[in-house]
Amino acid sequence: MQADVLILGAGPAGAIAALNLAAHCRVLLLDRLPEPAQRIGESLPPAARRLLVDMDLWQAFVAQGHAPCYGNRSIWNGEWAEQDFLRDPDGHGWHLDRTRFESWLRAEALARGAALLAPATPLSVARLEGGWQLLVQTAAGPVQLQARLLIDAGGRASLLGKKLGARRTRQDKLVCVWLYGHDRGETPADGLSHIEATEHGWWYSAALPGKRRVLAFHTDADLPPARRFRESGWLAKAVGEAPGLAALLDRSGFSADSEAHIAAAHSSELQPAAGDAWLAVGDAALGFDPLSSQGLFNALYTGLAGAEAGYRHLRGETAAIADYRRQLADIAQAYRDHLRLYYREESRWADAPFWQRRQGASDR
Repeated sequence: MQADVLILGAGPAGAIAALNLAAHCRVLLLDRLPEPAQRIGESLPPAARRLLVDMDLWQAFVAQGHAPCYGNRSIWNGEWAEQDFLRDPDGHGWHLDRTRFESWLRAEALARGAALLAPATPLSVARLEGGWQLLVQTAAGPVQLQARLLIDAGGRASLLGKKLGARRTRQDKLVCVWLYGHDRGETPADGLSHIEATEHGWWYSAALPGKRRVLAFHTDADLPPARRFRESGWLAKAVGEAPGLAALLDRSGFSADSEAHIAAAHSSELQPAAGDAWLAVGDAALGFDPLSSQGLFNALYTGLAGAEAGYRHLRGETAAIADYRRQLADIAQAYRDHLRLYYREESRWADAPFWQRRQGASDR
């Protein structure tokens, strides 16, 4: 089987890359799952509107009926703060039904001409003259594929990039434990993301479409709270350490209806994130701390930027891949600068390892 572009990973970044390239060349998407899995990462900032409009996805996105997000409310350094989107030229952001959003992006990629092979896992990759050859494990057995350009959209695992010799560097040990539930109270959702700092990390919650709600706690993997993540009911009990958020959940009548899940949430980079006839997009290239609320936006942006770089490369523009690497470097630097400033605004727990590490007071 031959394609011009083979994309490993049919999540948001991979699907965006596919739907932008499919009009110009043969695109094959690979994913280890036949359908998107339930996962955390549902905040989409107002700036995403411009990307969706540029890609002719805006009207279809609006029709999905995702919940509006009007801003962020936080308890940080002992003070209430609220950042609203009222003055944002792009309007409000969104709290997504993440599974529905990913399914829609996959469908859009296929509608524009991309093909999908799932479940599929790459076993080996080899450089050929003018392209690549991959051996892929599928439900029907091993299949050999050829492509002129490879795109790694496989998330923080960076499976394809690592097979090509790249290395992943982590800036911290952040992990997230999260679950979903329902708001059963009469109080309507306020359309805000809620964040609250505590001694060992920080909490997050947001109302989702259909009176659903996500609740999450973030800490470092080597700290005591992380050892309790797998205890049944721990997350719902521990939120009492965040009094502001606990009061919100009580008013909302929140009731958990799923098991807790654990996910990597550390800042990380793939080095290099692009090379000879290949590039990485989304979390495969840059993994963002969820505090930034930029992870999903970064998936859309780098999916589009990666598609543009890939198209230029296929047309013979020798600078395309290098230009894309410089874009990623600029994004990474801006992200690190902003994240560092925000963490350093919290000064209540100067002796707590979680905050020391983010204040530069101890080794990571």
